[in-house]
Amino acid sequence: MASDSDDSRVVSEDDFEWTTTERGDTEFRRKQLGRAAGSEELGCSLYELPPGKAAWPYHFHTGNEEAVYVLSGSGTVRTPDGETTLSPGTYVALPAGEDGAHRIRNDGDDPLRYLAVSTMNDPDVMGYPDSGKVGVHAGAPPGGPTEERVFSAYFREADAVDYWEGED
Repeated sequence: MASDSDDSRVVSEDDFEWTTTERGDTEFRRKQLGRAAGSEELGCSLYELPPGKAAWPYHFHTGNEEAVYVLSGSGTVRTPDGETTLSPGTYVALPAGEDGAHRIRNDGDDPLRYLAVSTMNDPDVMGYPDSGKVGVHAGAPPGGPTEERVFSAYFREADAVDYWEGED
């Protein structure tokens, strides 16, 4: 533990293992610090991206605000305003809604390490502008315990139907 006390709200990144996500140019390691420390309304994850790789696909949340703070390495963040260079000490605010759309890429030669912080509002609807998808989580927010979700699905916006379709 990070301290001599028996305080379960205090964790160290050394207390648990990384989880890894790999798919195409998306590859990262993650430690969910907020969840491990018992946070309920604030999420915090430590991310590490290898050189040439990116985090989650370009997306935004309608119900959750996020922020990123770069610890080490370099890269870029893509937002609706374009691409911005990331370096140690860079803080990025990502509001809920389309203006907060983002994707982080490691364009450097060393691992890119950053903290991602978010509100943990439930439910949340995510938009994916590049692929025209919508994601919905209810019962637990993104980054929350998946076993508590009562609904989690992704849909192509082009498949939308009228409200009354299929109803009597």
